[in-house]
Amino acid sequence: MSDIGKPEKMAHGSFERRDLTPSAIVSFLVILGVAIVISLFILRGVFNYLDRREKALQPPVSPLISHVPEDTRHVTRGYPQTAFPSPRLEEDERSQLNGILTREQDQLYTYGWIDQKAGTLHIPIERAMDLLVQRGLPLRPQPNVPHDAVNEAEARGSGKGTAFSRAGKTH
Repeated sequence: MSDIGKPEKMAHGSFERRDLTPSAIVSFLVILGVAIVISLFILRGVFNYLDRREKALQPPVSPLISHVPEDTRHVTRGYPQTAFPSPRLEEDERSQLNGILTREQDQLYTYGWIDQKAGTLHIPIERAMDLLVQRGLPLRPQPNVPHDAVNEAEARGSGKGTAFSRAGKTH
């Protein structure tokens, strides 16, 4: 016969005999909350002390500067745009670059006027390439060079570096 199932023979027992009481849990939470509140008051006091000290140590603003906010440690909304003349430093590089890229993408992939009075417009790049394939590149008219001048330059043997020899040769 085995003695495994009998409680008197078990050395450690099957469960913990002593539990936490609800009052112990509540008292721990109350003590934790009080400690957090006390820490907040202490940190707030230290912050206020350091803030007053920093305001006292701040040098006075030059009377030659205009449009200066009262508290120069904090930048008010819209201050740099109104106070400084152009060109200004970049304030938000990512959004400014995104704006530039968006305008470029619009010009490359949409139809629109460049100068409506002159009748100049822009078309999408794909359409421009299709038109270029259909119509071909525009040819520039060649300067009127007499054919005899080209033949004379080649006959002299100095046709290697002259404009006549390059313009007149056909391969």
